[in-house]
Amino acid sequence: MQKASDRVRVNVQLINALTDAHLWADTYDRKLTDIFAVESEIAKTIAETLQARLTGSEKSLITKTPTVNPEAYELYLKGRFFWNKRTGADLLKSIDYFKQAVEKDQKYALAYAGLADAYVLLPPYGAASPSESFPQAEAAARKALELDDTLAEAHTSLGQVLLFYDLNFAGSTREFERAIALDPNYATAHHWYGSGPPLALGQFDRAITEGKRAVELDPLSLICNADLSWTYFFARRYNEAEAQVRKTLEMDSRFYVAHYYLGEVLQFKGQLTEAIAEYKKAAELDDDPFVLGLLAQAYAKLGQRDEALKMLGQLQQLATRRYVTSYSFALVHIALGEKDKAIDWLERAYRDRAGPDIALIKVDPFLDPLRGHARFEALVQKIFGPKK
Repeated sequence: MQKASDRVRVNVQLINALTDAHLWADTYDRKLTDIFAVESEIAKTIAETLQARLTGSEKSLITKTPTVNPEAYELYLKGRFFWNKRTGADLLKSIDYFKQAVEKDQKYALAYAGLADAYVLLPPYGAASPSESFPQAEAAARKALELDDTLAEAHTSLGQVLLFYDLNFAGSTREFERAIALDPNYATAHHWYGSGPPLALGQFDRAITEGKRAVELDPLSLICNADLSWTYFFARRYNEAEAQVRKTLEMDSRFYVAHYYLGEVLQFKGQLTEAIAEYKKAAELDDDPFVLGLLAQAYAKLGQRDEALKMLGQLQQLATRRYVTSYSFALVHIALGEKDKAIDWLERAYRDRAGPDIALIKVDPFLDPLRGHARFEALVQKIFGPKK
């Protein structure tokens, strides 16, 4: 695709990957305002060339025009670009672009879904507190659905909000399943569903199946690849987790999330020194406070208590200036053998509605030392028991 001022040229080739045979090719010269019409035309021609039978929902997806404003569309694409980078700073940039897209077209449902997706990730990436971001995520997701109830992205956004803000596993599942029914090829729906309710409930086979499907649909997505490793980690399938996260790092060695995921896996495989090296790499690549928490707990596990306490002090200082997850503090206190203090922090996460901190409390290997503790089990019951 080539763009010059208000014109766009799209060169399309359809090739059989098995035989390298050229099936069809064409060039489209159009005004930028016709971009969605061109997309629909290309998709229809490819479907006809392949003699594919399209379902009713696929036909409507092909002909759908998400916005009439090409500037809004471009801003939306920039928003998704930064959203995919998965750092606190980039998520904040993505919010700026999604907001600009909405300003250009106030009926642009996809841009509202993008806004929800960015706000809902701010707490897990250390960029804002749940009280600052989750209500905005929910408002944006509901606005997207109000504009278009058939939008898979909007149902996915709401599914993530219900999981992280309300710990509503049943409601979240319904939204993810609705999203997948509307658009079975939307990778993020499979990704967030797989690393969401089934994983939290210990349904590991289902979680892994969804994670694998996300990677099949978007094989170059760093976060889909990394989070499949994370899912294996919670299922205690450490060898598969390590293989998957190393594959992610082969794609991009600067993806900080994958470095700390690898650190976690190595730690639970008994390679603590190697784990610390990975946590340090993650810390060099991004200033996410959670990584500091991982380093502190690793030093405590290594018996370097003074170093762990020093880092805990740094984490406490940091928390006076920016959001630091309660889960970070809980991990450090577990490693220091201070179970009651760790549970204090997890209870605080529950009070603060910090779902990302505690949604996986049932299956998290890091929390195994707390299992059987009366206060911990009471908290698990609060999260997973029948809601009053």
